[in-house]
Amino acid sequence: MTAEEAAGPPGPKVLRLLIFVGAGFLFTVGINKWREIERKQAQKQQGFYQQPEILSSDNAATKSIK
Repeated sequence: MTAEEAAGPPGPKVLRLLIFVGAGFLFTVGINKWREIERKQAQKQQGFYQQPEILSSDNAATKSIK
């Protein structure tokens, strides 16, 4: 007997392969989504720290208009 005869018809093998590929696809999509969320969070946080304070008197113009 060969290994193919003992395992049965190829249907379950194909089904297992499709499930494995589908799971890999879903994990890849999830990882990419997680990275996108983390990247947006880092950009938002970096932009928060880089914004100049507009309302402070140090940044106000001191020259009077005539």
